[in-house]
Amino acid sequence: MAVALETTQHKQPAVFKSGPFYRIPSLFYERQSKTLLAFAEERTAPSDTTTERLLMRTGELKVSEDTKHVEWSSHEPVDKAKMDGYRPMNPCPVYDEKSQTLFLFFICVEGTVSDWEQIRLGTNKTRLCFIKSKDLGKTWSDLIDLTDNLSSEINHWATFAVGPGHGLQTEEGRLIVPVSAYPVCQLPCRPVAYARSLYSDDSGETWEFGTKFEEQSGECEMAECFVDDRSFIYCNARNVRGHRVEAVSDDKGKSFKKLAGGRLVETGTGCQGSVVAFPAQGSEADSDQRQNKWLLFSHPSNRTTRTDLGVYLNKSPLNPKAWSEPWIIHKGCSGYSNLAYVDDGWFVCLMECGEITELEQIACKVFHFSQIEGDTAKQKHCLCL
Repeated sequence: MAVALETTQHKQPAVFKSGPFYRIPSLFYERQSKTLLAFAEERTAPSDTTTERLLMRTGELKVSEDTKHVEWSSHEPVDKAKMDGYRPMNPCPVYDEKSQTLFLFFICVEGTVSDWEQIRLGTNKTRLCFIKSKDLGKTWSDLIDLTDNLSSEINHWATFAVGPGHGLQTEEGRLIVPVSAYPVCQLPCRPVAYARSLYSDDSGETWEFGTKFEEQSGECEMAECFVDDRSFIYCNARNVRGHRVEAVSDDKGKSFKKLAGGRLVETGTGCQGSVVAFPAQGSEADSDQRQNKWLLFSHPSNRTTRTDLGVYLNKSPLNPKAWSEPWIIHKGCSGYSNLAYVDDGWFVCLMECGEITELEQIACKVFHFSQIEGDTAKQKHCLCL
């Protein structure tokens, strides 16, 4: 049973409204400056092969009558995120607090070659790239191409991607970027994607891949949680078998083991979803936030079509059966999304959504934990759908 807030309507404040087409929302929140950065692909048509560039908008949270909204700057092209003869795709930011450096990871795909052409031919045409910024995207470094440095792994892949969405930095400082890759296989084998991590322990100077998941798993996001002061990395990945793949790592994101018995529904042949960890709230909050982190997950809640984007709560991250029913934040056509935890129980979600198709816009939704729980006086009774 899904629930939707009475005030949730089709129209959400647009961050990227299709004139050309915008896809693949990515969101980062920097807590010291209280700045949001939103990224997306600009395309000439809905197809993945038509991406032209990455765009960015900077957002500032504003308070009005005990609610929050975001005031966004104008669109800015991320000009450094380009390689001649290639198209940039899948923005995935990760922030190193020690050096105060924002890394924007993405892939560059040659010409207009599609994923499936690469998989069919077993010939990778994708490069692993990033740019970095010391001033939250006002200026960027030149493009850095990691492909050759990691060729011992990448040479065995038909194609791959980062994220999309966001990476994370652990409490101990490890930077982690989620990755999914299709190993080369001889047709007529069925090509299968597997998730894994890309990580750095030296503030982004060097990078290496973790081991691939044992379970088929595609686009993914990761979050760090704690149980009894023990850290683990949680991963939530796209799948084609009716339910999401959930896995955890006890070695800081290098290798993962699947959590059995998950109940999170996958949509049709799969759709990207987003996950963030955040401190336990209300009476269950702990003064030592390392010992109690919850998870929030966003994804279309319909089993067959990309509709009714919901957020799901899990207060016991090691238990895949502990997920709540979805609280619907967009009723209607919905696609990819990305979550950011802002502090004090507030979240921001970027999402592909619309009335006729999910490709009409990338919109922004700001909401509070109490709305999910239904604990505030301003929350009206939720509708059962």
